[in-house]
Amino acid sequence: MNISPQTDGLIDIQEVRSAIAKLVTDHGGDASSFKVRGALLCLFKEVLKDGRKRAEELLVEDGRGILCAIRLSYLEDQIIRLIYEFATERVYRVENPSDSEHLAVVAVGGYGRATLGPHSDIDLLFLLPYKQTPWGESVVEYILYMLWDLGQKVGHATRTLDECMRLSRQDMTIRTAVLEARFIEGTQSLFDDLIERFDKEVMHNTGAEFISAKLAERDARHTQQGNSRYMVEPNIKEGKGGLRDLQTLFWIGQYCYHVRKGKQLIDAEVFTETEYSRFKKTNDHLWTVRCHLHFLTNKPEERLTFDVQREMAHRLGYRSCPGQSPAERFMKHYFLVAKEVGELTRVFCAALEEDFGRQAPGINRFFAAIPFRNRRRKIKGADGFVIDNGRLSVTSEDIFRQTPANILRIFEIADRENLSFHPDAMQAIRRNLRVINRAMRKDPEANAIFLRILTSRRDPESVLRRMTEAGVLGRFIPAFGKIVAMMQFNMYHHYTVDEHLLRAVGILSEIEKRELGDQHPLAHELIPDIDDRIVLYVAVFLHDIAKGRPEDHSIAGAKVARGLCPRFGLNAEQTEQVAWLVQEHLTMSTISQSRDLADRKTILDFCATMQTMEQMRMLLILTVADIKAVGPDVWNGWKGQLLRTLYYEAEPILTGGHSKLSRDARVAHMKDKLVEKLGHWTEQEIEDYLNLHYTAYWVRMDEERALDHAELIRKADNDSRSVATAIKTYEFEAITEITILAPDHPRLLSMMAGACSAAGANIMDAMVFTTNDGRALDTIWISREFEEDQDERRRADRIVDLLVQVLKGETRLPPLFNQKEKHKKRYKTFRRTPRVTVNNNLSNQSTVVEVSGLDRPGLLSDLTRALSALNLDISSAHISTFGERVVDNFYVTDLTGGKITNDDRQQTIREKMMDALKGKMSDGKA
Repeated sequence: MNISPQTDGLIDIQEVRSAIAKLVTDHGGDASSFKVRGALLCLFKEVLKDGRKRAEELLVEDGRGILCAIRLSYLEDQIIRLIYEFATERVYRVENPSDSEHLAVVAVGGYGRATLGPHSDIDLLFLLPYKQTPWGESVVEYILYMLWDLGQKVGHATRTLDECMRLSRQDMTIRTAVLEARFIEGTQSLFDDLIERFDKEVMHNTGAEFISAKLAERDARHTQQGNSRYMVEPNIKEGKGGLRDLQTLFWIGQYCYHVRKGKQLIDAEVFTETEYSRFKKTNDHLWTVRCHLHFLTNKPEERLTFDVQREMAHRLGYRSCPGQSPAERFMKHYFLVAKEVGELTRVFCAALEEDFGRQAPGINRFFAAIPFRNRRRKIKGADGFVIDNGRLSVTSEDIFRQTPANILRIFEIADRENLSFHPDAMQAIRRNLRVINRAMRKDPEANAIFLRILTSRRDPESVLRRMTEAGVLGRFIPAFGKIVAMMQFNMYHHYTVDEHLLRAVGILSEIEKRELGDQHPLAHELIPDIDDRIVLYVAVFLHDIAKGRPEDHSIAGAKVARGLCPRFGLNAEQTEQVAWLVQEHLTMSTISQSRDLADRKTILDFCATMQTMEQMRMLLILTVADIKAVGPDVWNGWKGQLLRTLYYEAEPILTGGHSKLSRDARVAHMKDKLVEKLGHWTEQEIEDYLNLHYTAYWVRMDEERALDHAELIRKADNDSRSVATAIKTYEFEAITEITILAPDHPRLLSMMAGACSAAGANIMDAMVFTTNDGRALDTIWISREFEEDQDERRRADRIVDLLVQVLKGETRLPPLFNQKEKHKKRYKTFRRTPRVTVNNNLSNQSTVVEVSGLDRPGLLSDLTRALSALNLDISSAHISTFGERVVDNFYVTDLTGGKITNDDRQQTIREKMMDALKGKMSDGKA
């Protein structure tokens, strides 16, 4: 497409030249005066401001990001030319320049491609014929200071021709910059010499070296950015599937095929007309997103963070649809474009390997090329498939048309034979996707092949990902196709839904291969006992298949499973097992993280849902894979400990063991166990201590923690201390336990939460007890911050010291203003409907108050303070944070130890807790 940005009204060169001439005249004709320079700077600022404003208007009108980038580059060209003209013709004019008094101003880097983001750096090369002269130094300095004073970030270098050649040979970054060099102003012949010498002295016979270096840079960049094109806050420039990937392809194309324009890649037989059209379309979309992002944030922002995604969707005209917000639809389109970039990379690398593979055997990173041996051999029992130079290929594309199931079989063979794909095979697959039709989806053979791929004991995740990238999986399973590239607009999930499912399958495979025993000991122990591994793999693959639908995705997913499983060849019993696992896939994580696992009713209700040990075993393994696949650092040892506790509490009931043990018997058993460990105490000390706690304490306490508490209380009494604390770190669980013994205070837990908030510590769980002599024994668990125990203990000591000072009245909790402002900026884009429920059916002893909504610093402190103001005793608190969303559960009783049954009192609780959740405390404080 021919573009004439001059006609877009960004800048009128003659009008600006006239204005420059006038301001020089108005200031007495002395172009070098400070007054003239100041007036000139004001003029250029206005021209730049108006030009950028016009570029943004045109972007909104036509939606063409690449045109916007070209327009901005043109605008910058004109300003630099005008500055150069003024410097050389009015300020540092030379009537008869010597051979060394010549200069070429050259655009390099992204600017050299004649595309520029609204806030991109301006990369310039000031090219000299020989050494620097006072004249050249003055001109360069004038141009640079003018650009800097305009508020632009300029990357620059001043070099001679010889220096450019020498440095280009030594430094691949400089070589790439010169590769994209574009003449702006000055001595044209200097620039022409640069290009000619660069071609002869640097580029000649170094194509393989350049390719290897650029692909190595790409790999390192992908690793740094998370190595996935499906990160929900992607970097549109540096991330996988972003602009830099397309630029890398073009760099290599320029260097190896000696092209200056993208369309010339068609003549070089790198791309077909269709593929080049896709290249332009993806490039345009990424530039559109980038330009809008720069304009929106008014800075060179390259990450599509959550706080801009909603506004970006609005600017780009996306609308909501059932189950998906405009931001989610915008991001899905972005991820599909990123996926297209990956496909174009494969096509491009196929051409590279064909043309340059012999010189650089490791050239193709995607297809894992091996040294060429010019060998093709058949695969036994797999007609139509061959191994071509160590990789899987096909004898003819007809094998897909004649037997559509072969489009799945090729992936099964790749898995079975541990082969990478030949680029020709991948292109053949893409060209024949239409063979995957309704009839093929119902084909028992095709479904059996897919089931073998999914349940492979080798590497199902990698094969499924190849199927997804090739477009096969989404077409074969349309329900999966709907969630390809689908993001969820929240801070909890780090990947798109399809990427999450594939990662979950990969984690399940690692567990089955006994590779994660150190991280997940219980799952590692249980996996050999699973009766039907097929059910488990299918359930993990389908557990989020219904995301993005208006109805609850667990219930809708069970319906999808009931439709798909018979197609896959599962019998009725297996189908119901998969459907049950999909429907209940959140149950175990929800109960373990939000319920009191020492409450008998919690365990009994959970067992009623589980029904059998086999179902609980499978659900635990699915839960581990699900949580771990959400994203880095989402899984931690504390969540694993909670899951193990829930499992071990439920196991005797489901196996018919000690489920009938009475409450009194359990209390007596706990006391007996503790007495065995207190042999160094006197009988009177033991008797007094056993009578110190109420029944609720003995029901909920484990032996080890009860012993720690006993020693803490005994030492405090012996030392006559009113306040005593204990700290315990747990490396495997990634948690730190803080226990405090103090005179009972209705806001003790609230003060503990405030101290943690002030220290930036995240409370994961809390347990509260009152002794019969009027003291409180409260324990909280905070997420671990430091790897070393000594560092973590120092952090916990600071929290404890602050809390003790507050309790003694020696200080007040510091305000959280800075944290709140930082939080507000980060979370302002999210919308979470606040909700408060009061439930008397979840526990036999307590009323459960559940609060959910948008998280913020100090929220737990406000919530617990509100409960205390309502004269409620908190027996335990369970804190769950899912990105920006918090779900807190409080087990409370009235002052007599009973449940809250009065309707008016329950309504008051809801209202006061809602005020606290919204930051509207009754005393006017947030």
